[in-house]
Amino acid sequence: MKLKGDPSTTRAMNRRLILNLLRQEGARSRADIASVTGLSPAAVTFVVADLIEDGLLIEGKTVVGSAGRRPIPVDINYANGLAIGFKLMVGSVECVVTDLATNPLGSLRVKLSDSDPDHIIATLAKAVPELISIVDRPAAKLAGIGVSMPGVIDNQKAVCIRSNRYNWDNIPLGPMLAELVDVPVWLEDDTNAYAIAQQLFGLGRQHRNMAVLAIGVGIGCALVFDGKLYRGANGAAGKFGHSSYEENGRLCECGKRGCLMAYYAEPAILRTWREATGHNETDSKVSLMAALADREPRAVAILEEAGHGIGRHLANLVNITDPEVIVVGGEAVSFGDALFGPMRLTLGKNTFRAAPPMLLDWEDNSWARGAAALVTQKLFDFETSAGNAAPLSKPALWSA
Repeated sequence: MKLKGDPSTTRAMNRRLILNLLRQEGARSRADIASVTGLSPAAVTFVVADLIEDGLLIEGKTVVGSAGRRPIPVDINYANGLAIGFKLMVGSVECVVTDLATNPLGSLRVKLSDSDPDHIIATLAKAVPELISIVDRPAAKLAGIGVSMPGVIDNQKAVCIRSNRYNWDNIPLGPMLAELVDVPVWLEDDTNAYAIAQQLFGLGRQHRNMAVLAIGVGIGCALVFDGKLYRGANGAAGKFGHSSYEENGRLCECGKRGCLMAYYAEPAILRTWREATGHNETDSKVSLMAALADREPRAVAILEEAGHGIGRHLANLVNITDPEVIVVGGEAVSFGDALFGPMRLTLGKNTFRAAPPMLLDWEDNSWARGAAALVTQKLFDFETSAGNAAPLSKPALWSA
């Protein structure tokens, strides 16, 4: 066990301090890094040299101007490593391979014939070399794999404690996959993984306290407090969609009745639209989007009700947690102002202070990138577990 003041711990903290500065601000000279971080010039020189040797930093070009030679900037070498992200969904898995900034380099979607853990793990392992083959970066190394899924997750052990959607209990998905692919594997709840990506390189990059609301098949709201993702005592924090909305109401996938997501997750909104109009399941979203474009009264009313319903619950969360910003993602983002106009209005009416800004994420592959961010976060957070799902006797990196 390393004690406070242990040189190895100090070195790790200094590395993360410098990497996080460069992640947030971009290339900086060694003198700038020392000035901003408060580290001594000698310490910065030592750590930067260490990071360059590890391939995590690169030096920029020297610029000669009227004042003579300017200091050489250093920046993160995002292209030196690859990360793979798998976002597990019902019936399929979204797969992406990214650089260390979670910029997508290639992606594919693979069908899942059932939810048996062995089948899913074998499917993920088979997709790894296929993803690597579509990336033209022969010098890059595979730093690891991140898997995100809906559920209660022990992220330290990479174990799915419980997933209602897959009907899993205590499945050690991370260790099982790591045995097949020979690289570290991280596992996280999908909304938490999405929040990590937003915190590292997304809309929450400059914020220490934020709520990350996801409205898709379910509704989740991950919380970041003082730069740290809050998981709760049992890894079950953020289950916003299981807030009680109506006593003895609609049946939720969790087995209880009246949960918020049973009314206002995207499938629930589409169910309400089908029941109101008689549209079948296959064309319900297409028809709803067309009706919204035409400002059809029933469509507008359904989305307004959803916006007000989620907004009231979100206001309660804001009053308790006081985030700087609310980042919103998920399939329901496509509803745009029809959903988020009423949500902002209700949020503003019910918060103790002025409501924080609500930022919508329109990026493609955001959920799978969130899974890939489970790998890259290790570079920026010295408290993150170091791939303990990987067999210790096996290599931590693959050649691409």
